[in-house]
Amino acid sequence: MRLLHKLAFLLIATVATSTASRSLFSAETATAGRPPNILLIMADDLGYSDLGCYGAEIETPNLDGLAKGGLRFTQFYNTARCWPTRSALLTGHYAQAIRRDAIPGVRSGGQGTRPAWASLLPTMLRQKNYRNYHSGKWHIDGKPLQNGFDHSYDLGGVSQSNFFKVQSVTEDEKPVPPQENFYSTTAIADHAVRCLQEHGEQFADRPFFHYLCFTAPHFPLHALPEDIAKYRDKYKAGWNVVQQARYERMKAMQIVNCELAPMEREVGPPYAFPEALAKLGPGEVNRPLPWSELTPEQQAFQAEKMAIHAAMVDRMDREIGKVLAQIKAMKQFENTLVLFLSDNGASAEMMVRGDGHDPTAPLGSAATFPCLGPGWSSSSNTPFRRHKTWVHEGGISTPLIAHWPQGIQSSGELRQQAGHVVDIVPTLLEVAGAKAPAPANNEAVPAMAGKSLVPAWAKGATPAPVELWWLHEGNRALRSGDWKLVAAKDQPWELYDLSKDRGELNNLAAQQPDKVKELESHWQQRFEEYRALALKNATAEDLRNTPKKKGKKQ
Repeated sequence: MRLLHKLAFLLIATVATSTASRSLFSAETATAGRPPNILLIMADDLGYSDLGCYGAEIETPNLDGLAKGGLRFTQFYNTARCWPTRSALLTGHYAQAIRRDAIPGVRSGGQGTRPAWASLLPTMLRQKNYRNYHSGKWHIDGKPLQNGFDHSYDLGGVSQSNFFKVQSVTEDEKPVPPQENFYSTTAIADHAVRCLQEHGEQFADRPFFHYLCFTAPHFPLHALPEDIAKYRDKYKAGWNVVQQARYERMKAMQIVNCELAPMEREVGPPYAFPEALAKLGPGEVNRPLPWSELTPEQQAFQAEKMAIHAAMVDRMDREIGKVLAQIKAMKQFENTLVLFLSDNGASAEMMVRGDGHDPTAPLGSAATFPCLGPGWSSSSNTPFRRHKTWVHEGGISTPLIAHWPQGIQSSGELRQQAGHVVDIVPTLLEVAGAKAPAPANNEAVPAMAGKSLVPAWAKGATPAPVELWWLHEGNRALRSGDWKLVAAKDQPWELYDLSKDRGELNNLAAQQPDKVKELESHWQQRFEEYRALALKNATAEDLRNTPKKKGKKQ
């Protein structure tokens, strides 16, 4: 009888241990066996609520399917702008520390050059024999092939101002020849499929890392006519109605528990381009006014713009589906970690670039240059305040979907763990069984700012407190636990309790001056730390050429 009891106890213990080990990925998978493939997908200017699985009316069945089979993070953050986010995403360091967002006294920002110690993720993954592929937008200093990628399809210059132009696109750093019926979202996915097909044929014994970077739904709003037609009548009720409907769905999904932030009618685009407003015609409006105050012409123009935005997101989802289908055809879907996120919040910017804007051409076609603007941007960033470039919640909040059947056993669940794009590299290094970069030139490599998200994947995981930091174009913020200190450029600090007020409606700064002082001190300490890293080993050229200011702030 004792023997039976002993065997039963051992069996229970074994099951319990097995269950616990399945709550996270198996470390042996990464270190002793084959590490997982990694598909890291980034959208451009996608709002927090722009996916169906985050409350949108836009059809995104492929991403919704990943969310259903994996996890959705509700409190994940970017840097509020494209190039700092991309640099932080692939290095694990804040962009200011590696000179990829503006920091005083050194050449930094969009024209900044990373220090030698700030290597990109693909070079780190090579120690585990990964093949590395890049498809889409780059916007990081240096070239992809010089930074650990084996293949690259790079959209730059002209192609970023026109979704229908192949000009300035390069494949493995060689110009892509002219082609008919080019649409960049489809072309990016097609390149990804080609890379994966080659991988399956020639490198099936090795894991892959694919960095898939769509330019959708960044301005200009360009979409295929058949995709626009699908949403043409969807937005005639206006941005106030759409925002409220999204908010109600998000509450029902338990994605948010805060009050809906009202649209700030006096907050327009972050940069003033009045000549662009004139070119776009009488249907354009640069403030998120109540829909009822718009003229019929403005309502029609604005509804059409959002239909195009939705079409761009819908098409991106379909193209993601094509990439996922290829991974399934390779029988690698079960052991592929897929992460999806956005580089910043939806954009209130309004400008005309590239070939200009022809008001007689169909809106959304190659000859036009519409931008989302502050009304629909507010709706896309539901339920939060502000937009891309600001570091209020609307500018920095991103959806984050994580899906990996062999490594994440939970499915269809939410995670309230706060995190930042600097956490992606430590996470991927852990699942790959790889190590952070070794010292370069006998010089210590600074520890990464980010922390692995793997503990948050466990079923029943308790959110760990974090401290996150922001600075972009004078907009600054610090999140410490559930407290957030935030200020727009040249404005005083605001203080919010994010546990119940992520809409940032109840400013507690006047009631909690000691907390403001404490968090301001933390923010300043981080600033000095990252500035010191940016100045470390800076060349005389770097010190001479400080960042140039951009367009006039509105």
